[in-house]
Amino acid sequence: MEGLGRAAPAEDAVSYRFFAARAGAGSEAVLRGCAEAIAVRFAPLLAAYIWQQQPFRLRYRPPRGETPAHIGGTTLFGDNVEDEWFIVYLVREITREFPGLAARIDDNDGEFLLIEAADFLPKWLNPENSDNRVFFYNGELHIIPLSEADEQERDLSADSLTISQALTLLSTRSEEFLAAEPIRTAVYKRISGYPEKIQASFHRAHCYLPAGIVAVLRQRPSLVAPAVQAFYLRDPVDLRACRSFKTFPPDERVMTVVTFTKCLYAQLVQQKFVPDRRSGYTLPLPSDPQYKAYELGMKLAHGFEILCSKCSKASPDSKRKVLSGPLWDRFLRSLKEKNYFKGEMEGSAKYSELLHMAEDYFEQSIAKQESSVEVSSGDEILDLLQTTTIDVKEFEREAACLPPEDDDSWLEITPDDLDKMLKEARNESVPSSNDEEQKYDLEAVAESMKAFVSKVSTHEGAEIPWSSDESHVTFDVDSFTKALDRILGADSEELDSDDLDEEQEFDFSDEDYEDLDAENQRQDENVSPNELIGSLKSYMNEMDRELAHTNVGKSFTTQKKGASSVNAAASQSAGPGSGAEDAELTPVDVDMNLVANLLESYSAQSGLAGPTSNILQSMGVYLPENVDRLGSKKGATD
Repeated sequence: MEGLGRAAPAEDAVSYRFFAARAGAGSEAVLRGCAEAIAVRFAPLLAAYIWQQQPFRLRYRPPRGETPAHIGGTTLFGDNVEDEWFIVYLVREITREFPGLAARIDDNDGEFLLIEAADFLPKWLNPENSDNRVFFYNGELHIIPLSEADEQERDLSADSLTISQALTLLSTRSEEFLAAEPIRTAVYKRISGYPEKIQASFHRAHCYLPAGIVAVLRQRPSLVAPAVQAFYLRDPVDLRACRSFKTFPPDERVMTVVTFTKCLYAQLVQQKFVPDRRSGYTLPLPSDPQYKAYELGMKLAHGFEILCSKCSKASPDSKRKVLSGPLWDRFLRSLKEKNYFKGEMEGSAKYSELLHMAEDYFEQSIAKQESSVEVSSGDEILDLLQTTTIDVKEFEREAACLPPEDDDSWLEITPDDLDKMLKEARNESVPSSNDEEQKYDLEAVAESMKAFVSKVSTHEGAEIPWSSDESHVTFDVDSFTKALDRILGADSEELDSDDLDEEQEFDFSDEDYEDLDAENQRQDENVSPNELIGSLKSYMNEMDRELAHTNVGKSFTTQKKGASSVNAAASQSAGPGSGAEDAELTPVDVDMNLVANLLESYSAQSGLAGPTSNILQSMGVYLPENVDRLGSKKGATD
């Protein structure tokens, strides 16, 4: 099978593949042309994006086994899962812009798009048969179902499709395979907000940095990510290079604005670190207004120094050739045709900024896939230091009028903020309107729980009842009676402790026990089912009479007298001696007790997750908040 021949993605990595949907349209020249066109079309988005670990990049892959030729790649997103969902957005938009392509995307968890829409998947779809069935095509999510033969035979473990079979079906009958509306809504909601969401994911902060790092970040803003990762994942060996700081000494430092992603900023600011005294990096008092800028700059400088200490001795000339070849010339010409520079004059500050971003994007996403030599971040930094002019006085003039840094209060989440987030998530998952917000049917609670208990569980767990129209579980009285008789015995009586004591007073032999068993077996054969039921009823009635003298019955809610008048009349006709006892044996109101116990358990959860809310919500029943508890809590605080 094709899925077995492909290596599983690494941890925290997402893989994406684009295939020519129509047979014969996937030649190497066509696919390479698509890769270049995609790079130019999405350059405005990708050039400004800061990746956590690896960028989105496409490489031509020749046919192998049952997998046809395609373009694709794998991106490590590390701790920033938003990189993964940004790639999902890109994959969807690419298939919309290039209708001839069909795309597959998965990660180390498998079909993570299906995981996102797990509440709405059809029952036939499972991890064993989902391979090569989920595609983006024409900008929409498609799921190819089982064949009619497999579905009729209920063969949910049927072999997965090959890529070629799936592409043939998509290119001819794509309308039939469009994913259901709830599935598409769940996935599209996760990627909603792009591309505007990119700017919202950035955080700009003041940092007191060596002038060399400021110059490097002006040329390659994306190098902030590997620097933060180097500091965040540092070890004692890495810190040896930070004792002397041969590359970025603290002598000439300036204040500047650095653009992070929120994930990178959180990783850097939350690290507690004291620099080595020999490094020369000193910090002001924590009460100083610029303490945070000094601390962030010190940490970032350590990250850049660690990167440079690990670099190889690659020739800078070989790296400069990347931006002087025909591929770069063709890429730059396409950017100008697509109005990437937005009419800026060549040589202006804005034009230079956009050009640096385009060069960075080209080196990371396009040139690297054509080259077999992987250039480390440290090599790039040293190369930039050799080719970039460092004007300290210009940096100091800019530091005098820096824009304000972003507020980082988003790092702290109060309990009220968490409750608000959970409430919003809950409201989004509850299909209710404002007009019917306060309507809660307690009978529905009892019926849902009864339906849940009546379901037959399998080795895969309990099946949640979603519809009250489903057929009820059948009950065979004769089979139940025989099974119960085998447990209790023909006389429907169990031995108590007194019986055990009496048994110990007599010495029965094995032959006596065998005679008793044979006699009981003959009695079982002579007893009819009606007699067994009568014996069981009498046994239960005797238990009720014994419990009537205890306080156990007071813990249950019984039916009202009107509902138990028939039973009362029957007990009076039984005789004057039993009337006093049977008068108290009114039937228990099962539904009322069930609802009361559920509400008591729900109240004990104190607004947190618990067994009652989890079971009921899984069946589509949502209980209101405990207004009395909230009111009493507010009164106590007042």
